[in-house]
Amino acid sequence: MSLQIGCKGRAETVVTMENTAAAVGSGLLPVFATPSMVALMENAAVNACEGGLEEGQGSVGTCLNITHDAATPIGQKVYAEAELTAIDGRKLTFSVRAYDEAGPIGGGTHERFLIMNERFLAKAQSRGGN
Repeated sequence: MSLQIGCKGRAETVVTMENTAAAVGSGLLPVFATPSMVALMENAAVNACEGGLEEGQGSVGTCLNITHDAATPIGQKVYAEAELTAIDGRKLTFSVRAYDEAGPIGGGTHERFLIMNERFLAKAQSRGGN
């Protein structure tokens, strides 16, 4: 594993009707949904790991502690940045921040755990999935 503290990742999207609070059920208004911001933050953390994992290895999100501080209307570009701040065995901790064209919209911390993909999927399937 070549992950190092300070690794950074980024993810971006445009606010569309499909990723609004009204569409995903987290509210009634046509603004960027908190669950959509969370997914963007997680995607930025995944991108920070890119290239630093061993063959067959992945990561899964396990914890988020974030705030969503500003609403973003349809049509604006939003992006998230993640920086790896701690490595404790298989636990990775990231600082995550999200922005729109007007400035910061949210931030916090995100934890991921390193997993072996096939073993993880086998365990998930044993829980009764098809």
